[in-house]
Amino acid sequence: MDTMRNIICSLFMLAALCTQAVASGSAPFLPSAQLVGQGQFTRFGFSVYEARLWAPLGRYSLSEPFALSLTYSREIAGERLVQASFDEMQKLQAPITQNTQWREALERVLPNVVPGDTITGVYQPGQGATFFHRERQTGQISDELAKHFFAIWLDPRTSEPNLRQALLGAKR
Repeated sequence: MDTMRNIICSLFMLAALCTQAVASGSAPFLPSAQLVGQGQFTRFGFSVYEARLWAPLGRYSLSEPFALSLTYSREIAGERLVQASFDEMQKLQAPITQNTQWREALERVLPNVVPGDTITGVYQPGQGATFFHRERQTGQISDELAKHFFAIWLDPRTSEPNLRQALLGAKR
């Protein structure tokens, strides 16, 4: 009974934190985080998602915790999100073929989305990343996979350099 009460209390506290964070403009899953930058990802002129990068004091560094939130404008199957992620990581020469468990890991954390859904990945250096969908934890991925996954948006070689610049705050 006490365990159930603790879980319920934790969920209420998380909901309150998320509500407060939205109102204050901070990231709910990363205390003391501030918005670094945000940008729109479009395909053929249509919005796919709005991306937001959060970090302590609003300064991104791969050696510090950060959160990346994607709020979707379209319905997309989780399998398509995973495949698109793999395609982009492959372009950045991630060692995908040597890490066959990566696909399964991403399938656990990247669900189907509908317009208005947000997926947030919170990176903790040396520990990996925890993912949230609709403010509920979907799972975790290893540190190695997390670095390659977030490189899709944050690596200088990204296929979307304008979005990267916006996320890093260069286009405010």
